[in-house]
Amino acid sequence: MTDAVRAAIDTDVCIGSGYCEATAPDLFEVTEAGTSRVLVDVVPPERVEAARQAAADCPTRALQLET
Repeated sequence: MTDAVRAAIDTDVCIGSGYCEATAPDLFEVTEAGTSRVLVDVVPPERVEAARQAAADCPTRALQLET
């Protein structure tokens, strides 16, 4: 069994590039304010790899995964 994975976005660093939303639209979205937000409290196990890819693609590293 794996530990729960949570995603967090540092809105002070986020530029709203949309890479996270493009990679995992069920997990992230860009708001009207121009920053991304997390749509789920805990990333489902089958979506952890997509969340990791979204974090890796984030140009400002505003998206972090926590276990």
